[in-house]
Amino acid sequence: MADTTASTWMRRALHLAASGPWPDPNPRVGCVIVAPDGSVVAEGHHHGAGTLHAEVEALRRAGEQARGATAYVTLEPCAHTGRTGPCADALVMAGVARVVFAQSDPNPDAMGGAERLHAAGVDVIGGVLADEAGALNDRWARGVALGRPLVTWKFAATLDGRSAAADGTSRWITSDASRADTHALRATRDAVLVGTGTLLADDPRLTARMPDGGLAERQPLRVVMGLRDVPGSAQVHRGPGEVLHLRTRDPERALKELWHTGVRDVWLEGGPTLAAAFVTAGLVDDVYAYLAPALLGAGRPVVDDLGITTIADIRRLETVDVEVIGGDVRVHARPSDSTEEEQ
Repeated sequence: MADTTASTWMRRALHLAASGPWPDPNPRVGCVIVAPDGSVVAEGHHHGAGTLHAEVEALRRAGEQARGATAYVTLEPCAHTGRTGPCADALVMAGVARVVFAQSDPNPDAMGGAERLHAAGVDVIGGVLADEAGALNDRWARGVALGRPLVTWKFAATLDGRSAAADGTSRWITSDASRADTHALRATRDAVLVGTGTLLADDPRLTARMPDGGLAERQPLRVVMGLRDVPGSAQVHRGPGEVLHLRTRDPERALKELWHTGVRDVWLEGGPTLAAAFVTAGLVDDVYAYLAPALLGAGRPVVDDLGITTIADIRRLETVDVEVIGGDVRVHARPSDSTEEEQ
């Protein structure tokens, strides 16, 4: 089997995988089943948690034609029984002769599929276009490695680091274009999180909206964190979907609760107190800073005291990307010890 042939079919599988949803508790996976004569028997991809895995969807479409065929899968077939059975077993039972996969499964609960396939007499080849497959599921893999949702801290500020004026007003520091960009990114996360302080002071809706003011098709879970009650009249209750109130001030506990509800990607828009709590706990994985070419001189800072008293303890970030949006500057950065990732 030529390497070019394997790469060709794997690229097709990656294209299918990219159709899957993110954020989602499960990775995006694609599968192409190819007969010995080189013809495509069936294709499949994962449509989200609770649905068929890519291999099983493709096998059901293939039927008896899967016997003796080669399955090209973007992620090592799982050996785990969850909502669905192990994909490795399904491939064996279908009589697939060869399995070619891209990325080894980093999930300790699901790994081992390659060994199970090999033990059953199936020819197994791994690592084909592994980098491309890894990039497709980078945020999922990072979350699996950490055992918690990824956290992206977003803030808007003046050049002198103020997120609100001395009287507490903050609308609007940045441009319409920056706010539209924020909403577009917000819609790509599982949840948007603020503290009760921000909710009571600013009364945000926390929905993802289009430039015309309409709601985006996909809405993140709206999460409020803190001990104080959320008023029934708060605007956060007026959007579609759920509102989750986590009665804790502990970022680690909050992320643990969100992880168990299936949340894998959090967009943090809290004020300086909540931001400081997440930063000092080492629980910020990405930062999106929208900086307006403006000065206030006084007012609310972006982040509260981080306990740093000397320049030697400065918390440095690595710049991922810088872009000018609507006259503002958007800086995407992350802690220097974070795994590389592209948006």
